[in-house]
Amino acid sequence: MGAAMRRIHVGNALSAFGLGFTVPYLYVYVAQVRGLGSVTAGLVLAVFAVAALIVLPFAGRAIVRRGPLPVLLVALVTAALGAMSLGLSASAGTVLLSAAALGAGQAVMQPALATMIVDCSTTETRSRAFAMQFFLQNLGLGVGGLIGGHLVDTSSASSFTLLFAIEAAMFLVLVAVMATVRAPRAPRIEEAPGQGTAGGSWKQLLGNRAMVQLCVLGFVLFFACYGQFESGLSAYGVEAAGISTSALGTALAANTLMIVVAQFAVLKFVERRKRSRVIASVGLIWAVAWAVAGYAGLGHGSQAMATAAFISTYALFGLGEAMLSPTLAPLVADLAPTGLAGQYNSAFALVKQLALAIGPAVGGPLGASLHGPYIVAFLLFSLGITVLAVRLGRQLTDVQNQPSLARSRVVTQGGAPADAVVTAEA
Repeated sequence: MGAAMRRIHVGNALSAFGLGFTVPYLYVYVAQVRGLGSVTAGLVLAVFAVAALIVLPFAGRAIVRRGPLPVLLVALVTAALGAMSLGLSASAGTVLLSAAALGAGQAVMQPALATMIVDCSTTETRSRAFAMQFFLQNLGLGVGGLIGGHLVDTSSASSFTLLFAIEAAMFLVLVAVMATVRAPRAPRIEEAPGQGTAGGSWKQLLGNRAMVQLCVLGFVLFFACYGQFESGLSAYGVEAAGISTSALGTALAANTLMIVVAQFAVLKFVERRKRSRVIASVGLIWAVAWAVAGYAGLGHGSQAMATAAFISTYALFGLGEAMLSPTLAPLVADLAPTGLAGQYNSAFALVKQLALAIGPAVGGPLGASLHGPYIVAFLLFSLGITVLAVRLGRQLTDVQNQPSLARSRVVTQGGAPADAVVTAEA
């Protein structure tokens, strides 16, 4: 790991640590501490998603034209202002505007940091770099949430103001850290012949069949997993399985613990196998997780068995996430033409945000009331992940699907053998 990559990983950890301070307590802060009610609190969570959906298409264009670092610095300052303003806001209007600024800044950080990782890594080292990013993000979120939970006091608005001030400070510290990064200068769109305008780059992206299939697969992945964690699956656990709030917290902790413990052991397994098969196996693991969740809520065992099964469900999801972290993001980067990594990262982040916006809206009511259909539907979604992953594998070159082959073959950036390129040019 070079100095630039070390600073990028520190940045990932700091941003996750800051977000962990506040995200779990947003609803309580707006609805109860500021006394603005559940409707406004729900709107704040919706504003996060809407702000991300608005800015991400423009973020991709900016990263391509200006580079990821300037875009990241603007996003960090915007997020810091939004966090500090949110901690001081007392009216619905200012709370919503502050949430929009925080949500927009947070959304743009993801593709900007991902593009910097791409610029500072090679095809062979990229999986490990993204695995480290995911590990540090989860560790930062967990530690931040743990510390934040001990600092907040629902009877004191000032304790929440302190939380948001710490979050803002983390973003500003990250500005100072990232401003010192000297990443390799990747080609921008003006320097990449044949790439055309930003509008043309979107057209080129949509014409990339493998990338389109990956986006569809990504939507199903995020919809069937992350989009259910704190909505449909938790509602199902409480209503169908009788899970207590403390057990629900334990299940979320088990998910994070599985990621932290398994990440690098899983990485060794993933690096030697085809990416499409890794993703397909994640679909099977998650299908088992949904079956276990079905036992927890629909079985006839004891409450202790139901609780243990529900916690196991979240742990199995964590195992799948650990397998995806060194697989999905590097694959997006390897599919991107020279100079367009930012565009492709932003497009994939946009797909993720769509899934995270639609997932809770669909899964929440279904998980709370239609327990059997909910489990069956998402078990089928998980099996669908396996089918989509196998189909995606047919669209990938050998090196895109299994980067370890690059160590023994001379390849071009697109993954085709060099002699094939020479033949094509002839």
